[in-house]
Amino acid sequence: MKLIDGYTEEMRESIEKVEKTRAERMKKSYPALTMEEREEVLNKYHPDYKPDKKRAVRVGPNKGEVAPHEVVDLLEAYPLITAKDVDLKTIDYDVDLLIIGGGGAGTVAALWANDNGISAENILMATKLRHGDANSMMAQGGIQAADTPEDSPARHYLDVIGGGHFANKPELVEALVKDAPFILKWHEELGVIYDKDENGNYIERPGGGTSRFRLHSAKDYTGMEIMRVIRDEFRNRQIPVLEFTPAVELLKDESGNVAGAVLFNMETEQYYTVRAKATVLATGGFGRLHIQQFPTTNHYGATADGLVMAYRAGAKLRDLDTVQYHPTGAAYPEQIVGLLITEKVRGMGAQPVDKNGDLFVFPMEPRDVEAASFIKRCADGKCVQTPTGMHGIWLDSPMIEEIEGEGAIRKNLDAMYRMYKRFGIDMTKDPILVFPTLHYQNGGVEIDASAQTSIPGLFAGGEVEGGVHGKNRLMGNSLLDYNVFGRRAGISAAQWASKRSKPGKLSLAHVDSFVKELEKAKIPPERRSPMLLPEYRGEKVLARMLDIL
Repeated sequence: MKLIDGYTEEMRESIEKVEKTRAERMKKSYPALTMEEREEVLNKYHPDYKPDKKRAVRVGPNKGEVAPHEVVDLLEAYPLITAKDVDLKTIDYDVDLLIIGGGGAGTVAALWANDNGISAENILMATKLRHGDANSMMAQGGIQAADTPEDSPARHYLDVIGGGHFANKPELVEALVKDAPFILKWHEELGVIYDKDENGNYIERPGGGTSRFRLHSAKDYTGMEIMRVIRDEFRNRQIPVLEFTPAVELLKDESGNVAGAVLFNMETEQYYTVRAKATVLATGGFGRLHIQQFPTTNHYGATADGLVMAYRAGAKLRDLDTVQYHPTGAAYPEQIVGLLITEKVRGMGAQPVDKNGDLFVFPMEPRDVEAASFIKRCADGKCVQTPTGMHGIWLDSPMIEEIEGEGAIRKNLDAMYRMYKRFGIDMTKDPILVFPTLHYQNGGVEIDASAQTSIPGLFAGGEVEGGVHGKNRLMGNSLLDYNVFGRRAGISAAQWASKRSKPGKLSLAHVDSFVKELEKAKIPPERRSPMLLPEYRGEKVLARMLDIL
Protein backbone atom coordinates (compact mmCIF):
# COMPACT_ATOMS: atom_id res chain seq x y z
CA MET A 1 0.00 0.00 0.00
CA LYS A 2 1.53 3.29 -1.13
CA LEU A 3 1.24 6.29 1.20
CA ILE A 4 1.51 9.90 0.07
CA ASP A 5 2.21 12.17 3.05
CA GLY A 6 0.51 9.70 5.37
CA TYR A 7 -2.57 8.89 3.27
CA THR A 8 -3.36 6.20 0.68
CA GLU A 9 -3.90 7.11 -2.97
CA GLU A 10 -7.65 6.50 -2.60
CA MET A 11 -7.83 8.84 0.39
CA ARG A 12 -5.82 11.42 -1.55
CA GLU A 13 -8.49 11.43 -4.26
CA SER A 14 -11.10 12.34 -1.64
CA ILE A 15 -8.82 15.01 -0.14
CA GLU A 16 -8.60 16.68 -3.57
CA LYS A 17 -12.40 17.04 -3.53
CA VAL A 18 -12.22 18.55 -0.03
CA GLU A 19 -9.69 21.10 -1.24
CA LYS A 20 -11.82 22.03 -4.26
CA THR A 21 -14.87 22.85 -2.12
CA ARG A 22 -12.96 24.73 0.61
CA ALA A 23 -13.12 28.21 -0.91
CA GLU A 24 -16.88 28.02 -1.40
CA ARG A 25 -17.44 26.61 2.09
CA MET A 26 -15.46 29.49 3.56
CA LYS A 27 -18.11 31.90 2.28
CA LYS A 28 -21.15 30.35 3.96
CA SER A 29 -22.11 28.42 7.06
CA TYR A 30 -24.33 25.39 7.46
CA PRO A 31 -27.54 26.17 9.42
CA ALA A 32 -28.06 24.62 12.84
CA LEU A 33 -30.69 21.89 12.99
CA THR A 34 -34.14 22.57 14.42
CA MET A 35 -35.20 20.72 17.57
CA GLU A 36 -37.34 18.41 15.43
CA GLU A 37 -34.43 17.66 13.10
CA ARG A 38 -32.15 16.97 16.05
CA GLU A 39 -34.63 14.50 17.53
CA GLU A 40 -35.00 12.76 14.16
CA VAL A 41 -31.27 12.20 13.62
CA LEU A 42 -30.77 11.11 17.24
CA ASN A 43 -33.62 8.60 17.13
CA LYS A 44 -32.45 7.05 13.88
CA TYR A 45 -28.67 7.08 14.22
CA HIS A 46 -27.34 7.72 17.73
CA PRO A 47 -26.13 4.52 19.46
CA ASP A 48 -28.12 5.35 22.62
CA TYR A 49 -31.36 4.90 20.70
CA LYS A 50 -30.76 1.25 19.76
CA PRO A 51 -33.09 -0.65 22.14
CA ASP A 52 -31.40 -4.01 21.56
CA LYS A 53 -28.13 -2.68 22.99
CA LYS A 54 -29.60 -2.28 26.50
CA ARG A 55 -31.51 -4.29 29.08
CA ALA A 56 -33.12 -3.82 32.47
CA VAL A 57 -31.15 -4.39 35.65
CA ARG A 58 -32.58 -7.29 37.65
CA VAL A 59 -31.19 -6.49 41.11
CA GLY A 60 -30.34 -3.54 43.32
CA PRO A 61 -31.63 0.03 43.78
CA ASN A 62 -32.14 0.58 40.03
CA LYS A 63 -33.96 -2.69 39.42
CA GLY A 64 -36.08 -2.43 36.28
CA GLU A 65 -34.16 0.51 34.78
CA VAL A 66 -32.23 0.01 31.55
CA ALA A 67 -28.54 0.50 30.84
CA PRO A 68 -26.11 -0.78 28.21
CA HIS A 69 -25.46 -4.52 28.38
CA GLU A 70 -21.81 -3.90 29.27
CA VAL A 71 -22.79 -1.85 32.33
CA VAL A 72 -25.51 -4.24 33.46
CA ASP A 73 -23.04 -7.12 33.17
CA LEU A 74 -20.94 -5.48 35.89
CA LEU A 75 -23.84 -4.39 38.10
CA GLU A 76 -25.21 -7.95 38.02
CA ALA A 77 -21.83 -9.58 38.68
CA TYR A 78 -20.66 -11.36 41.81
CA PRO A 79 -18.06 -9.69 44.05
CA LEU A 80 -14.33 -10.32 43.91
CA ILE A 81 -14.30 -10.80 47.69
CA THR A 82 -16.63 -11.65 50.56
CA ALA A 83 -16.20 -11.23 54.31
CA LYS A 84 -14.27 -14.50 54.62
CA ASP A 85 -11.55 -13.25 52.25
CA VAL A 86 -10.38 -10.31 54.39
CA ASP A 87 -9.65 -9.66 58.06
CA LEU A 88 -11.86 -6.69 58.94
CA LYS A 89 -10.71 -6.74 62.57
CA THR A 90 -7.21 -5.68 61.57
CA ILE A 91 -7.27 -2.01 60.52
CA ASP A 92 -4.39 -1.28 58.16
CA TYR A 93 -5.23 2.42 57.73
CA ASP A 94 -7.32 4.49 60.14
CA VAL A 95 -8.11 7.95 58.75
CA ASP A 96 -10.66 10.72 58.83
CA LEU A 97 -11.09 10.76 55.04
CA LEU A 98 -10.56 8.09 52.40
CA ILE A 99 -10.52 9.27 48.79
CA ILE A 100 -10.96 6.52 46.20
CA GLY A 101 -9.50 7.65 42.88
CA GLY A 102 -6.45 9.69 41.93
CA GLY A 103 -7.75 11.90 39.14
CA GLY A 104 -8.96 15.48 39.19
CA ALA A 105 -12.00 15.07 41.44
CA GLY A 106 -10.10 13.11 44.08
CA THR A 107 -7.22 15.58 44.07
CA VAL A 108 -9.52 18.61 44.38
CA ALA A 109 -11.49 16.88 47.16
CA ALA A 110 -8.28 16.26 49.12
CA LEU A 111 -7.18 19.90 48.85
CA TRP A 112 -10.51 21.31 49.99
CA ALA A 113 -10.92 18.76 52.78
CA ASN A 114 -7.47 19.79 53.99
CA ASP A 115 -8.50 23.47 53.79
CA ASN A 116 -11.58 22.67 55.85
CA GLY A 117 -9.99 21.09 58.86
CA ILE A 118 -8.73 17.60 58.03
CA SER A 119 -4.96 17.42 58.45
CA ALA A 120 -2.93 15.94 55.61
CA GLU A 121 -1.93 12.86 57.62
CA ASN A 122 -5.60 12.07 58.26
CA ILE A 123 -6.39 11.91 54.53
CA LEU A 124 -5.60 8.84 52.42
CA MET A 125 -5.92 8.67 48.64
CA ALA A 126 -6.07 5.20 47.08
CA THR A 127 -5.79 4.99 43.31
CA LYS A 128 -5.74 2.14 40.80
CA LEU A 129 -2.85 3.40 38.73
CA ARG A 130 -0.55 6.36 39.45
CA HIS A 131 -1.77 9.63 40.89
CA GLY A 132 -2.94 11.57 37.82
CA ASP A 133 -3.49 8.57 35.52
CA ALA A 134 -7.02 9.67 34.70
CA ASN A 135 -9.27 11.24 32.09
CA SER A 136 -8.65 14.53 33.92
CA MET A 137 -5.09 14.51 32.59
CA MET A 138 -6.21 13.68 29.04
CA ALA A 139 -8.86 16.42 28.63
CA GLN A 140 -7.88 18.87 25.93
CA GLY A 141 -10.34 21.55 24.87
CA GLY A 142 -11.02 23.67 27.94
CA ILE A 143 -13.26 24.54 30.85
CA GLN A 144 -16.47 26.59 30.72
CA ALA A 145 -17.06 29.59 32.97
CA ALA A 146 -19.44 32.52 32.42
CA ASP A 147 -17.18 35.39 33.48
CA THR A 148 -17.83 38.21 31.00
CA PRO A 149 -20.42 41.03 30.94
CA GLU A 150 -21.95 39.48 27.81
CA ASP A 151 -22.48 36.16 29.57
CA SER A 152 -23.96 34.98 32.87
CA PRO A 153 -24.35 31.82 34.96
CA ALA A 154 -28.04 31.91 33.99
CA ARG A 155 -27.15 31.59 30.29
CA HIS A 156 -24.68 28.85 31.12
CA TYR A 157 -27.43 27.10 33.09
CA LEU A 158 -29.83 27.16 30.15
CA ASP A 159 -27.15 25.78 27.81
CA VAL A 160 -26.39 22.89 30.18
CA ILE A 161 -30.08 22.04 30.72
CA GLY A 162 -30.85 22.20 26.99
CA GLY A 163 -27.80 20.18 26.05
CA GLY A 164 -28.79 17.54 28.60
CA HIS A 165 -32.28 17.20 27.07
CA PHE A 166 -33.83 18.72 30.22
CA ALA A 167 -33.04 15.54 32.20
CA ASN A 168 -30.40 17.19 34.44
CA LYS A 169 -30.86 17.58 38.19
CA PRO A 170 -31.50 21.36 38.43
CA GLU A 171 -29.75 22.00 41.76
CA LEU A 172 -26.59 20.37 40.44
CA VAL A 173 -26.58 22.50 37.31
CA GLU A 174 -27.10 25.59 39.46
CA ALA A 175 -24.08 24.65 41.58
CA LEU A 176 -22.00 23.94 38.46
CA VAL A 177 -22.57 27.30 36.78
CA LYS A 178 -22.51 29.45 39.92
CA ASP A 179 -19.20 28.01 41.10
CA ALA A 180 -17.52 28.25 37.66
CA PRO A 181 -16.07 31.79 37.92
CA PHE A 182 -14.76 31.01 41.41
CA ILE A 183 -13.06 27.83 40.16
CA LEU A 184 -11.32 29.81 37.41
CA LYS A 185 -10.07 32.34 39.97
CA TRP A 186 -8.86 29.53 42.25
CA HIS A 187 -6.94 27.96 39.38
CA GLU A 188 -5.23 31.24 38.60
CA GLU A 189 -4.22 31.65 42.24
CA LEU A 190 -2.70 28.17 42.23
CA GLY A 191 -0.80 28.87 39.00
CA VAL A 192 -2.83 27.42 36.11
CA ILE A 193 -1.77 29.18 32.90
CA TYR A 194 -4.79 29.84 30.68
CA ASP A 195 -4.54 31.33 27.19
CA LYS A 196 -4.72 35.13 27.19
CA ASP A 197 -4.37 37.89 24.62
CA GLU A 198 -1.70 40.60 24.60
CA ASN A 199 -3.78 42.67 27.06
CA GLY A 200 -4.01 39.86 29.60
CA ASN A 201 -7.65 39.00 28.87
CA TYR A 202 -8.83 35.40 28.62
CA ILE A 203 -9.15 34.05 25.09
CA GLU A 204 -12.59 32.42 25.09
CA ARG A 205 -13.75 29.94 22.45
CA PRO A 206 -17.14 28.48 21.48
CA GLY A 207 -18.28 24.97 22.30
CA GLY A 208 -20.98 22.81 20.74
CA GLY A 209 -24.41 23.73 22.10
CA THR A 210 -23.27 26.92 23.85
CA SER A 211 -24.82 30.34 23.31
CA ARG A 212 -21.71 32.31 24.30
CA PHE A 213 -17.95 32.03 23.95
CA ARG A 214 -16.96 30.87 27.47
CA LEU A 215 -14.41 28.11 26.92
CA HIS A 216 -11.09 28.81 28.67
CA SER A 217 -8.12 26.79 27.43
CA ALA A 218 -4.45 26.14 27.89
CA LYS A 219 -3.70 25.38 24.23
CA ASP A 220 -5.06 21.84 23.83
CA TYR A 221 -3.39 20.65 27.03
CA THR A 222 -6.00 22.11 29.39
CA GLY A 223 -6.61 18.98 31.43
CA MET A 224 -2.91 18.31 31.82
CA GLU A 225 -2.21 21.93 32.83
CA ILE A 226 -4.91 21.91 35.53
CA MET A 227 -3.82 18.49 36.77
CA ARG A 228 -0.18 19.59 36.83
CA VAL A 229 -1.00 22.43 39.19
CA ILE A 230 -3.46 20.72 41.55
CA ARG A 231 -1.30 17.59 41.81
CA ASP A 232 1.73 19.72 42.69
CA GLU A 233 -0.33 21.40 45.41
CA PHE A 234 -1.44 17.98 46.70
CA ARG A 235 2.17 16.77 46.83
CA ASN A 236 3.40 19.95 48.47
CA ARG A 237 0.96 19.31 51.31
CA GLN A 238 2.34 15.76 51.67
CA ILE A 239 -1.06 14.09 51.57
CA PRO A 240 -0.53 10.29 51.60
CA VAL A 241 -1.41 8.31 48.46
CA LEU A 242 -1.41 4.58 47.71
CA GLU A 243 -0.78 3.94 44.01
CA PHE A 244 -1.67 0.72 42.17
CA THR A 245 -4.08 0.01 45.02
CA PRO A 246 -7.74 0.23 43.92
CA ALA A 247 -10.73 -0.23 46.19
CA VAL A 248 -12.70 -3.41 45.56
CA GLU A 249 -15.55 -2.94 48.08
CA LEU A 250 -16.90 -0.22 50.33
CA LEU A 251 -17.25 -0.98 54.04
CA LYS A 252 -20.17 -0.08 56.30
CA ASP A 253 -20.60 0.11 60.06
CA GLU A 254 -23.53 -0.94 62.29
CA SER A 255 -25.36 2.32 61.53
CA GLY A 256 -25.32 1.67 57.79
CA ASN A 257 -22.85 4.48 57.13
CA VAL A 258 -20.03 3.99 54.67
CA ALA A 259 -16.95 3.60 56.88
CA GLY A 260 -14.03 3.01 54.51
CA ALA A 261 -13.14 0.35 51.97
CA VAL A 262 -11.19 -2.78 51.22
CA LEU A 263 -8.20 -2.02 48.99
CA PHE A 264 -6.25 -4.42 46.78
CA ASN A 265 -2.53 -3.95 46.17
CA MET A 266 -2.11 -5.04 42.55
CA GLU A 267 1.66 -5.51 42.95
CA THR A 268 1.69 -7.64 46.12
CA GLU A 269 -1.90 -8.98 45.83
CA GLN A 270 -2.58 -8.01 49.43
CA TYR A 271 -5.88 -6.70 50.78
CA TYR A 272 -5.88 -3.66 53.08
CA THR A 273 -8.69 -2.60 55.40
CA VAL A 274 -9.22 1.15 55.60
CA ARG A 275 -11.46 2.64 58.29
CA ALA A 276 -12.59 6.19 57.56
CA LYS A 277 -15.09 8.61 59.03
CA ALA A 278 -15.93 9.85 55.51
CA THR A 279 -15.30 8.45 52.04
CA VAL A 280 -15.15 10.30 48.70
CA LEU A 281 -15.76 8.28 45.57
CA ALA A 282 -13.83 9.72 42.60
CA THR A 283 -13.19 6.72 40.36
CA GLY A 284 -14.15 8.25 37.01
CA GLY A 285 -16.14 6.71 34.19
CA PHE A 286 -16.62 3.52 32.15
CA GLY A 287 -15.01 4.23 28.77
CA ARG A 288 -12.92 1.06 28.84
CA LEU A 289 -16.09 -1.03 28.75
CA HIS A 290 -16.18 -0.11 25.03
CA ILE A 291 -19.98 0.20 24.94
CA GLN A 292 -21.31 -1.24 21.66
CA GLN A 293 -17.71 -2.02 20.66
CA PHE A 294 -16.78 1.64 20.14
CA PRO A 295 -13.17 2.66 20.68
CA THR A 296 -12.62 5.14 23.50
CA THR A 297 -10.75 8.28 24.46
CA ASN A 298 -10.56 7.07 28.07
CA HIS A 299 -7.54 6.11 30.14
CA TYR A 300 -6.75 2.49 30.96
CA GLY A 301 -8.43 2.41 34.37
CA ALA A 302 -11.90 3.67 33.38
CA THR A 303 -13.81 0.47 34.13
CA ALA A 304 -16.83 1.57 36.24
CA ASP A 305 -15.42 0.30 39.55
CA GLY A 306 -17.03 3.10 41.56
CA LEU A 307 -20.47 2.40 40.10
CA VAL A 308 -20.22 -1.26 41.09
CA MET A 309 -19.05 -0.61 44.67
CA ALA A 310 -21.58 2.14 45.32
CA TYR A 311 -24.41 0.07 43.82
CA ARG A 312 -23.68 -2.92 46.06
CA ALA A 313 -23.64 -0.56 49.03
CA GLY A 314 -27.16 0.62 48.11
CA ALA A 315 -26.48 3.88 46.25
CA LYS A 316 -28.97 5.01 43.65
CA LEU A 317 -27.62 5.49 40.11
CA ARG A 318 -29.13 7.67 37.38
CA ASP A 319 -28.97 8.38 33.63
CA LEU A 320 -26.96 5.25 32.86
CA ASP A 321 -29.07 4.69 29.75
CA THR A 322 -27.04 7.33 27.90
CA VAL A 323 -23.42 7.39 26.79
CA GLN A 324 -21.49 10.27 25.27
CA TYR A 325 -19.87 9.45 21.94
CA HIS A 326 -17.58 12.33 21.04
CA PRO A 327 -18.11 13.11 17.35
CA THR A 328 -14.41 13.53 16.59
CA GLY A 329 -12.35 10.55 17.60
CA ALA A 330 -9.39 9.72 15.40
CA ALA A 331 -10.35 7.22 12.67
CA TYR A 332 -6.97 7.06 10.95
CA PRO A 333 -4.17 6.04 11.21
CA GLU A 334 -4.87 2.77 12.99
CA GLN A 335 -2.40 3.43 15.81
CA ILE A 336 -4.47 6.33 17.20
CA VAL A 337 -8.01 5.15 16.47
CA GLY A 338 -10.43 6.42 19.11
CA LEU A 339 -8.14 9.07 20.57
CA LEU A 340 -9.75 12.45 21.12
CA ILE A 341 -9.66 15.20 18.53
CA THR A 342 -10.67 18.11 20.71
CA GLU A 343 -13.84 20.05 19.93
CA LYS A 344 -11.61 23.10 19.92
CA VAL A 345 -10.56 22.09 16.38
CA ARG A 346 -14.12 22.73 15.19
CA GLY A 347 -14.40 25.73 17.50
CA MET A 348 -11.51 27.33 15.63
CA GLY A 349 -13.15 26.79 12.23
CA ALA A 350 -12.47 23.26 10.96
CA GLN A 351 -15.54 21.88 9.19
CA PRO A 352 -16.73 18.24 9.04
CA VAL A 353 -17.13 17.23 5.39
CA ASP A 354 -17.90 13.97 3.61
CA LYS A 355 -15.83 12.12 1.01
CA ASN A 356 -16.98 14.56 -1.68
CA GLY A 357 -15.96 17.62 0.34
CA ASP A 358 -19.55 18.58 1.17
CA LEU A 359 -20.39 20.19 4.51
CA PHE A 360 -23.45 18.34 5.82
CA VAL A 361 -23.97 19.52 9.42
CA PHE A 362 -23.47 22.66 11.50
CA PRO A 363 -20.03 22.08 13.05
CA MET A 364 -21.02 23.13 16.58
CA GLU A 365 -24.14 21.10 17.27
CA PRO A 366 -24.32 19.44 20.72
CA ARG A 367 -22.10 16.39 20.80
CA ASP A 368 -24.82 13.76 20.55
CA VAL A 369 -26.41 15.48 17.54
CA GLU A 370 -23.05 15.99 15.83
CA ALA A 371 -22.05 12.36 16.40
CA ALA A 372 -25.39 11.05 15.11
CA SER A 373 -25.03 13.23 12.00
CA PHE A 374 -21.59 11.75 11.30
CA ILE A 375 -22.95 8.22 11.66
CA LYS A 376 -25.87 9.06 9.36
CA ARG A 377 -23.52 10.36 6.67
CA CYS A 378 -21.51 7.15 6.84
CA ALA A 379 -24.68 5.04 6.77
CA ASP A 380 -25.61 6.93 3.60
CA GLY A 381 -22.35 5.76 2.03
CA LYS A 382 -20.76 9.20 1.87
CA CYS A 383 -17.84 8.74 4.24
CA VAL A 384 -14.24 7.71 3.67
CA GLN A 385 -13.13 4.11 4.23
CA THR A 386 -9.69 3.34 5.65
CA PRO A 387 -7.44 0.45 4.53
CA THR A 388 -8.61 -1.59 7.56
CA GLY A 389 -12.28 -1.13 6.71
CA MET A 390 -13.12 1.60 9.19
CA HIS A 391 -15.25 4.65 8.38
CA GLY A 392 -14.52 8.33 8.76
CA ILE A 393 -15.53 11.93 8.11
CA TRP A 394 -12.97 14.55 7.10
CA LEU A 395 -12.32 17.35 9.56
CA ASP A 396 -11.00 20.13 7.34
CA SER A 397 -8.29 21.39 9.68
CA PRO A 398 -6.41 23.57 7.11
CA MET A 399 -9.39 25.96 7.32
CA ILE A 400 -8.08 27.03 10.74
CA GLU A 401 -4.96 28.49 9.15
CA GLU A 402 -7.14 30.23 6.54
CA ILE A 403 -9.34 31.79 9.24
CA GLU A 404 -6.91 32.47 12.07
CA GLY A 405 -3.69 32.90 10.11
CA GLU A 406 -0.59 30.83 9.50
CA GLY A 407 0.73 29.20 12.66
CA ALA A 408 -2.63 29.11 14.44
CA ILE A 409 -2.63 25.33 14.74
CA ARG A 410 0.87 25.12 16.24
CA LYS A 411 -0.01 27.94 18.63
CA ASN A 412 -3.37 26.59 19.82
CA LEU A 413 -3.47 22.89 18.92
CA ASP A 414 0.09 21.70 19.35
CA ALA A 415 -0.91 18.35 20.87
CA MET A 416 -3.11 17.60 17.86
CA TYR A 417 -0.40 18.68 15.44
CA ARG A 418 2.25 16.50 17.03
CA MET A 419 -0.06 13.48 17.30
CA TYR A 420 -0.56 13.44 13.53
CA LYS A 421 2.93 14.55 12.55
CA ARG A 422 4.30 11.33 14.07
CA PHE A 423 2.56 9.47 11.25
CA GLY A 424 3.57 11.79 8.43
CA ILE A 425 0.29 13.77 8.38
CA ASP A 426 0.44 17.57 8.51
CA MET A 427 -2.97 18.82 9.68
CA THR A 428 -2.07 22.38 8.68
CA LYS A 429 -2.09 21.20 5.05
CA ASP A 430 -4.35 18.14 4.97
CA PRO A 431 -7.67 17.29 6.65
CA ILE A 432 -7.81 14.59 9.35
CA LEU A 433 -10.20 11.63 9.46
CA VAL A 434 -12.58 11.28 12.41
CA PHE A 435 -15.48 9.14 13.63
CA PRO A 436 -17.46 9.11 16.91
CA THR A 437 -15.67 7.53 19.87
CA LEU A 438 -16.87 6.62 23.36
CA HIS A 439 -15.96 9.58 25.52
CA TYR A 440 -17.97 10.15 28.69
CA GLN A 441 -20.28 8.52 31.22
CA ASN A 442 -23.20 10.95 31.30
CA GLY A 443 -24.81 9.42 34.37
CA GLY A 444 -23.53 7.82 37.57
CA VAL A 445 -24.02 7.76 41.33
CA GLU A 446 -26.73 10.27 42.21
CA ILE A 447 -25.63 13.13 44.48
CA ASP A 448 -27.17 16.26 45.92
CA ALA A 449 -25.71 19.76 45.65
CA SER A 450 -23.34 19.06 48.55
CA ALA A 451 -21.98 15.98 46.70
CA GLN A 452 -23.61 13.63 49.23
CA THR A 453 -24.82 10.30 47.82
CA SER A 454 -27.90 8.47 49.08
CA ILE A 455 -25.71 6.61 51.62
CA PRO A 456 -24.51 8.46 54.73
CA GLY A 457 -20.76 8.93 54.81
CA LEU A 458 -20.28 8.51 51.07
CA PHE A 459 -19.64 11.53 48.84
CA ALA A 460 -18.86 11.59 45.12
CA GLY A 461 -17.33 13.96 42.59
CA GLY A 462 -16.36 13.91 38.93
CA GLU A 463 -17.42 11.48 36.24
CA VAL A 464 -18.53 8.77 38.69
CA GLU A 465 -21.45 10.95 39.86
CA GLY A 466 -24.63 11.54 37.91
CA GLY A 467 -27.29 14.21 37.53
CA VAL A 468 -25.20 17.16 36.38
CA HIS A 469 -25.28 16.54 32.63
CA GLY A 470 -28.59 14.77 32.09
CA LYS A 471 -28.59 12.80 28.84
CA ASN A 472 -25.69 14.62 27.16
CA ARG A 473 -22.73 16.69 28.37
CA LEU A 474 -21.57 19.88 26.68
CA MET A 475 -17.92 20.57 25.97
CA GLY A 476 -15.91 22.14 28.78
CA ASN A 477 -18.27 21.04 31.54
CA SER A 478 -16.33 17.90 32.55
CA LEU A 479 -13.29 19.78 33.84
CA LEU A 480 -15.69 22.17 35.52
CA ASP A 481 -17.73 19.30 36.99
CA TYR A 482 -14.82 17.61 38.72
CA ASN A 483 -13.57 20.90 40.16
CA VAL A 484 -17.00 22.03 41.40
CA PHE A 485 -18.14 18.71 42.86
CA GLY A 486 -14.69 17.52 43.86
CA ARG A 487 -14.49 20.70 45.95
CA ARG A 488 -18.00 20.27 47.35
CA ALA A 489 -17.31 16.61 48.14
CA GLY A 490 -14.12 17.53 49.99
CA ILE A 491 -15.81 20.25 52.03
CA SER A 492 -18.87 18.11 52.83
CA ALA A 493 -16.72 15.11 53.77
CA ALA A 494 -14.64 17.30 56.11
CA GLN A 495 -17.78 18.61 57.79
CA TRP A 496 -19.17 15.10 58.15
CA ALA A 497 -15.91 13.74 59.57
CA SER A 498 -15.62 16.58 62.10
CA LYS A 499 -18.94 15.54 63.64
CA ARG A 500 -18.27 11.79 63.70
CA SER A 501 -16.46 9.56 66.14
CA LYS A 502 -14.56 6.60 64.76
CA PRO A 503 -16.89 4.17 62.95
CA GLY A 504 -17.93 1.05 64.80
CA LYS A 505 -17.58 -2.54 63.68
CA LEU A 506 -16.73 -2.76 59.98
CA SER A 507 -18.86 -5.02 57.82
CA LEU A 508 -19.35 -6.43 54.33
CA ALA A 509 -22.87 -7.60 55.18
CA HIS A 510 -24.27 -5.47 52.34
CA VAL A 511 -22.16 -7.48 49.88
CA ASP A 512 -23.52 -10.74 51.27
CA SER A 513 -27.06 -9.38 50.91
CA PHE A 514 -26.36 -8.39 47.30
CA VAL A 515 -25.09 -11.90 46.55
CA LYS A 516 -28.38 -13.29 47.84
CA GLU A 517 -30.23 -10.99 45.44
CA LEU A 518 -28.11 -12.28 42.58
CA GLU A 519 -28.82 -15.87 43.56
CA LYS A 520 -32.55 -15.20 43.87
CA ALA A 521 -32.54 -13.69 40.37
CA LYS A 522 -30.75 -16.87 39.17
CA ILE A 523 -27.84 -14.87 37.79
CA PRO A 524 -24.95 -17.27 37.03
CA PRO A 525 -21.80 -16.72 39.14
CA GLU A 526 -19.28 -16.59 36.30
CA ARG A 527 -19.15 -12.77 36.02
CA ARG A 528 -17.11 -10.90 38.65
CA SER A 529 -16.71 -7.20 39.33
CA PRO A 530 -15.24 -4.66 39.76
CA MET A 531 -13.33 -5.25 36.54
CA LEU A 532 -10.23 -3.25 37.64
CA LEU A 533 -8.46 -3.60 34.28
CA PRO A 534 -9.90 -4.12 30.77
CA GLU A 535 -9.27 -7.21 28.67
CA TYR A 536 -7.61 -6.76 25.28
CA ARG A 537 -7.24 -10.32 24.01
CA GLY A 538 -9.44 -12.35 21.71
CA GLU A 539 -11.34 -12.03 18.44
CA LYS A 540 -14.03 -9.76 19.88
CA VAL A 541 -11.45 -7.06 20.51
CA LEU A 542 -9.80 -7.48 17.12
CA ALA A 543 -13.16 -6.92 15.40
CA ARG A 544 -13.89 -3.69 17.28
CA MET A 545 -15.19 -0.78 15.19
CA LEU A 546 -15.60 -2.77 11.98
CA ASP A 547 -19.34 -3.38 12.32
CA ILE A 548 -20.69 -0.26 14.04
CA LEU A 549 -22.77 0.86 11.09
